[in-house]
Formats: sequence, C-alpha cells, structure tokens
Amino acid sequence: MLGGGRGHALKREVEHARNPGETLKRLGAYLKPCTVYFIIIFASILLSTLLSVTAPAIIGRGVDVLYSFIKGTSAGAGVKESRDSLSRLMVILGSVYAGVWLLNVLTYFLLNIVSQRVLYDIRNDIFLKIQTLSMEFFDKNKTGDIMSRLSNDTATINRVLNMGLNRFLSSIFTLAGIMTAMFVLNVRLALSGFVIIPVMVMTTIFFSGKARKAFQRTRKTISGINVELEDNITGVKTAQAFNRTGRNREAFKKVNARNRDANVNAESVLAAFSPALDVLSTLGLAVILGYGGWLALKGFVTIGLIVAFLQYIRRFFQPVRAISILWGNLQSAVAGAERIFELMDEKPAITEKKSPIILVSVKGNVSFQHVSFSYSDRAEVLKDINLSISENTVAAIVGPTGAGKTTLVSLLARFYDVTEGKILIDGFDIRDLSLLHYRTKLGIVPQEPFLFPGTINENIRYGKLDASQEEILKASESANAHGFITDLPAGYNTELSEGAQNISRGQRQLIAIARTILSDPAILILDEATSSVDTRTESLIQDALKNLFKNRTSFIIAHRLSTVQNADTIIVIKDGVIAEQGSHAELLKCRGVYYNLHIEQSLV
Repeated sequence: MLGGGRGHALKREVEHARNPGETLKRLGAYLKPCTVYFIIIFASILLSTLLSVTAPAIIGRGVDVLYSFIKGTSAGAGVKESRDSLSRLMVILGSVYAGVWLLNVLTYFLLNIVSQRVLYDIRNDIFLKIQTLSMEFFDKNKTGDIMSRLSNDTATINRVLNMGLNRFLSSIFTLAGIMTAMFVLNVRLALSGFVIIPVMVMTTIFFSGKARKAFQRTRKTISGINVELEDNITGVKTAQAFNRTGRNREAFKKVNARNRDANVNAESVLAAFSPALDVLSTLGLAVILGYGGWLALKGFVTIGLIVAFLQYIRRFFQPVRAISILWGNLQSAVAGAERIFELMDEKPAITEKKSPIILVSVKGNVSFQHVSFSYSDRAEVLKDINLSISENTVAAIVGPTGAGKTTLVSLLARFYDVTEGKILIDGFDIRDLSLLHYRTKLGIVPQEPFLFPGTINENIRYGKLDASQEEILKASESANAHGFITDLPAGYNTELSEGAQNISRGQRQLIAIARTILSDPAILILDEATSSVDTRTESLIQDALKNLFKNRTSFIIAHRLSTVQNADTIIVIKDGVIAEQGSHAELLKCRGVYYNLHIEQSLV
C-alpha cells in the first residue's frame, strides 16, 4: 500500500476523546426522525409497567381475601362475598397480564422498525463517508477494520435499540412504579426495603466504569480479527503457494486469543456484578421478612401486604439486574458508536473549494510546475517536477521500480494533492476545479482492473450509466473485447464472480478498456496495462489502445519499453526527478538512463 502502516490510525483510536454523553447525543440525532414511534413506544412501555406493577398489590389483596375466606369458612360467615371478591381479583389479574402481553408485542414491533431505520441511516452515512475519503486514509487503514465498523460495530447498536431500549425503559419505569407502590402501601416497610439502595448505586458505578473499558477493548480486538481475515482470504493463493498457511494460522490464533481474552475480561466484569446484586436482593428480602413479620405481629400490617412487599422487593432487583446486563451492552454499543463516529469525523485530505470551476470541455493540456510530493510517513517521492504535455499527445512514463511513476499520475488524477507546486489542466489549477466533474474527464486503466460482481454488460456500462446497448457493443469492438464476450455462453449477460476470477486477466483488461472507451475521457491514464498478459492478448490490447489514444491526451506507465516506442514523448523518471525526456530515437542517442534500460531489456 502507498504510505502503508496503521500506526497513525491506531494512535488516533487510542487518543480519541471518549465522551459517552456526546456519543449518545449523536446517536440520538438518528432517533429523532422516529419521534412519533418513540412517543407510542414510551406510552406503551409506561402503561405496560403500570399494569405490571399493580399485579403484586392485586395478589396481596387476594391473599388477604383468601385468608378472610378461610376464616369465613371456619366461622360460617362471609363465604359467598369472599368467593366473589376472590373471583373478581383473579379476572382483574388475568386482564392485567393480557394487557401487558399485548403492549409488549406492540413495543417490540415498533422498536424493530426504529432499530432497522436507524441502522439503515448509519450504514448509509458510513458508506457515503467512505466514498468521500481520500487515498491517504485507505493507505493507513485496513479494509478489515473499516468493514468491522460497518458490520460489527453497527450490530452492537442494533442489539441495544432492538431489545435493550425496551428493557431499559421498562426497567426504569418498573423501579419507579415499585418504589411508588411500596410507599403508597406502607412507608415504614418501603424505607426498610430501600436501605440497601446506596450500596447498590455505588456497586453499579464501580462496575460500570470497568465494563466500559473492557468493552472498548473488545471492539478493537474484533476489528483486528476482521483485518487478519480479510488479509488472509485475499492472499490465500499466495499463502498456499509459499506454504505459509501454518504460519498464518499461528498469527491468527494470537489475534483471536486477544479477542477471546478481551471478551472474557468484559464478561467477567458483568459476571461479578450479577452475584453482587443477588446478595443485595437477598438482604432486601431478609429485611422485609424480619421487619414486616414484626409489624404483622404488632398488628400494623396484614399478611397480604407482606406478600405484596416480598414480590415488590424481588421484582425491584429484577430490573436492576436487567439494567446491569443492558449496561454492559450499552458500553459495547457506545464503544462501537465511538469507532463509527471516529470514521464519520475523518476529514478527507482531498477537498474542493466552495465555488469550484467546472470545465465544460477539457482539451487536455497538462502542466506540472515545480511539483514535489511526499507521503505523510515517507521521504520525498517526487522532487521539483516540471513537465508540459500538449493536448492529443501520447506521453509514456518509464523508469526503475520505485522511481515515482505511479505517484505522478496519481497526482494528476488528484488522488493526492501536491506537497509543493501545482498541476494545471488547460491553464487551471486542478485544486480549483470541481473534483467530481474533473474526474469524469479522466479515464484510468490500472494494471489490475477492478470489475464488480455482475454482468459484463453492467461492468462496461459503469463507464457511462445511460449508455445504450449499441454504444456498449461499439466500445467492446473498439477494445477488441467483443469476440471473446460473444463466445461466452451468456455473452454480455455473463455473470462475473468476485474479482472476475471466471475470466482471464487479459479479458478483464479488455473489458476495462471497453469501459474506458465508453466513458470517452479527455485525459487517459494507463498504468502497466499490458504488463501481465500473454503475447497474443497484449497484441489485442495494443490494437485497442490505438483506438483509445485518438483525440485525447494519454499517459502510459510502462515497464516494457517495447510497448511505448511509438509514444510522442517518453518521460524517464529516476529517484523522483525527470532524468530525460524525448522520443524513443532521441533518448537512445543520448545513451543515458533510457538507453541503459533498453539495453537491459534487450539482453533478457
């Protein structure tokens, strides 16, 4: 990779200011469009909680009625009234639980809609951001890490929104409802049951801090797994060819072990939290039983009231425990959201001005004026380049490996901005031009062209989305691709696999050339377009390029000098500077760098 290494990205991730409040606020912006849904969800959870909180009081009342019923049976009085009262209470209790069930169904249904809409918006924003980022960002960040943010980190948010939000709100409402009900029923018993609340709050604060740090580590380590997987899946052929699969397995085991240890650590924090709440719950029950029993003996409370309080205390710690589990999920979601927003906050290195110049037509006059360039973590790659290429000129760029050839055309395509100097197109600095419009005037055929999964038709049309079938056929014929395409069983409707591995490298190159011909660029860039194909395919590509060179300015990066001998001008780059420039014949007469390269290749 250009300027490779992940040190800068990892440093940013470590130094990134972690503010959970700000992160949650930004997540809240995605929830705002679903306000109406949230009003209904809020009302549904509130009503469900109110109904649920009344159940222990109804049960407690039923115990007192049953006790009266037993006493009435033995005394021979009030039997019918007690039976009727108990029947009504059971009907009310059944209705309460039925209402809770219906409201929960409605809540889950609406939350699923909300969570999927939020994830839809977040993923769209991430994808849009990725499309705007400069090559410098991709030089420093692995594809697996970026994919992890789009998939794994968004999944943690989905978990909290889809189920966690309902449980969190219902737990909060349940706690408030239980406390209110207990105080309404008996203040003294309520106060005795809540003596352990301060201990519970301190316990929660202690474990929550540890949980957040632990889950931040899990988000980073799962990203490392994705990076390792992506690298090894992409390079599996090379790994097998060099018998490195065993070494790769060991490397993956180490990355996987770090993720395992991080998850064990995070879950251990939660595992320690849950038993602590169990102890507090038991203490609460013991207080109610002891103090409530004493009050009952004194005649201050009924048995039914104690039964109701025991249920309230038991239920009081259920939402607390639920919140503790959800708190862990929330820590994971916040850690994932931080990584997502870190990506969204990334500033593109390549930007355009507020009022950029839009060139309606581009002639193709190119001028490099005192251009120097260095990648952020490397020494200067190009040094004081001065070069002028007139329109409709075929300019070849040659030189030793690492001389700066690809960097030169990358600057022309404005994948990077010059460190010093400027590049002019028809007299305009490319930094003053509309970036999107300017790139529509460029055609680039790389050494390894990328073809998308889909049909050959769709891949060629990628150069001009509104192209007719007639235009596609004409471009394919000009690229010498029509013959092999029509020989395929499905012709232009042939589905290409991932990486277009079901056709040859030369065929992929011909399709890429057809795509470029269809886009009809004013400036053409070819980066080693024929370096990895057989002689016959190279001949087809060279014939196709002759059609492609017509009426446009062309830059050809070539390793084999035999492919550029007919270029109008040949630029020889060595050690980041232009060593020589001229025609093939002129450069041979100079007996310089080009001459030596020519002799070396002639001897091979």
